[in-house]
Amino acid sequence: MKVTVIGTGYVGLVIGACLAETGNDVICADVDSGKIDGLRQNRLPIHEPGLEPLVARNQRDGRLEFTTDVGAAIERSDVIFIAVGTPSDEDGSADLQHVLEVARAIGQHMNRSKVIVTKSTVPVGTAERVRAEIASIPRLRFTSAPIPSSSRRGPQSRTS
Repeated sequence: MKVTVIGTGYVGLVIGACLAETGNDVICADVDSGKIDGLRQNRLPIHEPGLEPLVARNQRDGRLEFTTDVGAAIERSDVIFIAVGTPSDEDGSADLQHVLEVARAIGQHMNRSKVIVTKSTVPVGTAERVRAEIASIPRLRFTSAPIPSSSRRGPQSRTS
């Protein structure tokens, strides 16, 4: 399966490396060119035991790549994980600016039906906002599924 993970912080990098390790073709995309350059040289911006060899092995074997070209990564994938940061606003609420920017980029670059997974830490109701951002650019059908960090009821998905 061709997977794109947008965001190469703790969540995105771990997801990308693990999905590549299980045999998926993974592109990790980020707008931070310094971070991407470092990752291409197996310099990780985070520490997670066992992650560095996963990244190195999967890059070497061609299952994991890093890019700053978010649009091209979206176009090449079947499944897209949104794993960008959601820093706190001044009032303590999550700043969804980056999540919604990624949703717009997905809508602009969607060239076939896709599954879109929101893995960023977001408040209740964000999945609908993400879906609406993607759907605001008339393209193709997609399925969206939020995966909360912790949930008693589990993720819910919706096809648009």
